[in-house]
Parts: sequence; structure tokens; C-alpha cells
Amino acid sequence: MMINRYRNRIPFINTSTFLRNFSTAVEESNIPAEAVPPPPPPPKESANEKRLYRRLSAIGATGGTVTQTLNEYTREGHFVKKVELERCVRELRRYGKYDHALEVMEWMDKRDINFSNTDLAVRLDLISKVHGVAAAEGYFNDLSPVMQNRNTYGSLLNSYCKLKLVDKALALFKEIEAKKFTTSLSFNNMMTLYIGLEQPEKVPPLVEEMKARKIPLSTFTYNIWMQSFSLLGDIEGVERVYEEITRDHKETCNWTTYCNLAGAYVKAGLSEKADSALKMVEHEMGQGRPSREAYHFLITFYSTLNNKEEIHRLCNVLKSSFEITSNVSYRIMLQALSKVKDLEGMKKCFEEWESNCTYYDTRVANVVVSGYLRHGMVAEAEVIFHGAVKKSKGPFVQTLALFMKHYLATQQMDLAFKCLETAATREESNWYPHIDNIEEFMKYYEQEKDVESAEKLYNCLKSLKCVDDKVYTLLLQIYIAAGVTNPDIR
Repeated sequence: MMINRYRNRIPFINTSTFLRNFSTAVEESNIPAEAVPPPPPPPKESANEKRLYRRLSAIGATGGTVTQTLNEYTREGHFVKKVELERCVRELRRYGKYDHALEVMEWMDKRDINFSNTDLAVRLDLISKVHGVAAAEGYFNDLSPVMQNRNTYGSLLNSYCKLKLVDKALALFKEIEAKKFTTSLSFNNMMTLYIGLEQPEKVPPLVEEMKARKIPLSTFTYNIWMQSFSLLGDIEGVERVYEEITRDHKETCNWTTYCNLAGAYVKAGLSEKADSALKMVEHEMGQGRPSREAYHFLITFYSTLNNKEEIHRLCNVLKSSFEITSNVSYRIMLQALSKVKDLEGMKKCFEEWESNCTYYDTRVANVVVSGYLRHGMVAEAEVIFHGAVKKSKGPFVQTLALFMKHYLATQQMDLAFKCLETAATREESNWYPHIDNIEEFMKYYEQEKDVESAEKLYNCLKSLKCVDDKVYTLLLQIYIAAGVTNPDIR
């Protein structure tokens, strides 16, 4: 199957009413694993700053690069302050546009704009996300000794912990200790590492060590401490931490605290207590500036509790609380409506987004595709796709994965393979199928003794550079089942 790489099309596949193109997948949100405390409210943004950020955030739709956009903006006579650029970086990071955020910082660097210690740490973090941890290490090692400080060490440790690089994280933590750069953030990073490694029992001892050394416990420390007890199934431990923070450290208690408490109650099946905690979240939110993230958490929680009425109410409150409803907010709302099986509500919400969006984020459309496929509504999913392909440039690989999984689940193996084959020819990402999906293909081919299809799959996986010993073993089992003894197999 040939792909026209210069057009936003994937060729028609003449089987049934199979989809003709695809957009990015957004996995259904579960209860947030942890609620990260929001940064302090920034100064009121200027009209100039709003214009600049809107241009930068729209690059995905308008084309061009960050450098071109910033150069054009300054040629128009706009004077750009450092604080405005920093805020743009912060917002781009918040919405996952790490490559664009890094380009802003590189543009600043070329113009000899001085970076603070915090700026250096942010840049290191972005390099890790965009170019990988090796590039981040290179950047850190090239910094002068005075710039290898508490901030940049902390940023590098954060990268190691997020990527679960245990040995490197432990070694760097010891180095941070030796240099007396240790802060609550360093401990928080290690706690996050242990949660990611499914070793929550290692979190409480770290908290006790912080207390013994009189290192202040931040809001995040309390949140992740609560989470560790929740993962251990110790709801009494969760409540003890909550009582401590509200009794002794009320100043560190905010909406994220109540979100973590609600999450623990939901996990323990204590719906009434969870509902009470969510009411406290909303009360806490009313005490200050509205937070999109808080609304996102609330809507997601209520979808887990299957409370359709609260979802609709909060969606309306969210939309009325901000001048613009972001694409991320629409994704959250659509995921929640899909989860409670409100397909009509999901459809109306999606139509509202399509009519108002300034940037057609295919990930939003894909939430609806996923929702329809979950209910076996393939034709409806295709309709969403047709609209998306007319209005966006992709990327499309992840939606191929959505349809592939649907066809695997319904044993339509030819269609599933066509999805995989088409994805393999795209140049949009380094995507490759999960080993569980590969196993589904291979087990089916083994059962059918279908060597020809298995070899087609193998060649497709080779093109994606994801063949390993597991794949070879699965292929060998198919040869054995089919009685194939060709010496070329070796």
C-alpha cells in the first residue's frame, strides 16, 4: 500500500466502510495518579503577551516555526519582554508543546537574554523531553560550575526519576546530598520514582527522614505520601496524613489535597466519602483564582463515579469560568461523557468544539473516535474522521492504532493488519505496536497456521524496527504449528 506523503490522505481501503484516514489517540483518563500543586498565580498578562502566545500556540495549525513566528512578530514592531517569553514557555509546557517551548528558549539564548537558575532548569527539562536524557546530560555537563546548582541538579534528577533510571537517580541523589543541595523537591522526585516503580512502601520512610532532618514537607510531599498509603490499601494511613496536614500545616492544604483524598476514597470504594471530598475541592477552588486543572480533575472523578449530572454541571461551570475553553478541557469533557456512555452529550460537546476551535487538535476528535469504537459504532467513528481529515494535517498514526485494536478485538484480522501496515508507512512519529497487540496477531495466525500472514506481519514489524526475541519466538511457534521446516528460517 502506497502513501502519498505530500497530501493529508491515506488511500481508501476497499473493505466494508473502513476508515480512510486517522487522527491522534487520547487514552481514556483514569483517576489522576497525583495532583501536582499549581504554580503561584503569574502577573496579569498584557494584550501584547496574549497576541504572542496565541500565535505560538497556533503554529501546529498555521505552519511555520517558532523562530519564524517570533522574528515576524518583532519585525512588526512589537517589543517582547523576557517575562512575556517566560510565560509563553510556561503555557506551552503546560499543554505539552515541549518542542515549541524549547525553541522559544533557544531563540532567547541566541539573543543573549540572560537565563535565571530557574530558566536553566526549565531548559534542561525541555531538552530531556524533546531530545532525550543523553542530550540533557550533555547540556548539564556543559554548564559552568556555578550553573550546576540546586535548580539544574534538581531538574536532571527529575528527568531520571520520570524515566525510572534507578541507578542514575540514586547516584545523583547522593551527589546532591554531598553538595548540600537537598530540598523537599529532591525527596519528592525520589518518592515519584518509587511510586512509578510500584514500590509505595518506600515513600513513608523518606517522609520520616525529611521530618527528622527538618526539611519542610510541601503540598506535593503530602499528596504523594497520601497516595502511597492509598496504593498500599491503607485508607486509615491516608486519613492520618490528611488529618496531619489540616491540623499542623493548613497553609499547604489546597484543592490538590482534597483531590488526592477523593482519589483514595474512590480506589477504596468509599463513594460517599469521595463525593464529600470532591465537594471540598470545589469549595477550595472558590476561595481564589479558578483553575482549569481542578475542573479537569473534578470532571474526571465524577466520570469514575458515573455521575452524569455533575459532569454536565461542571462542564458548564468550566466553560463559563474562562474566556476561552482550551482543547485540553474539551478532551477531558469528552472523555468523561464517553465514560458515562452519554454519547449524545459527547456528540453535542464535540460539535460545539468544532464550531469554536481556533486550532483543530486531532487528539480531541480522536476521543470521540475512541468512544464510538468502544460501543462498536464504527460508521460513526469514520464520520468523525472524515471531518478531521478535511480540517487538519494530522498526525494520524495513533488513530490507526485505535482502529487496529478495535479490529483485533472483533477478530477482523485483515482490517487490523491494514491499519498496522498503513501506520508503518507514516513518517509522523516513532510509533510501534504494543507487544500485547503483536501477540494477538501471532496467536491468531498460529491457530490458523497462517504462515504467509505471519511473515507479512514480521516484515511490517521489521520496518518499524521493533522486532525482538519475543517476536521471533512467536513467529517460530507459528512455523512449528504449521509444520514448516525450511532451513531459511534460521
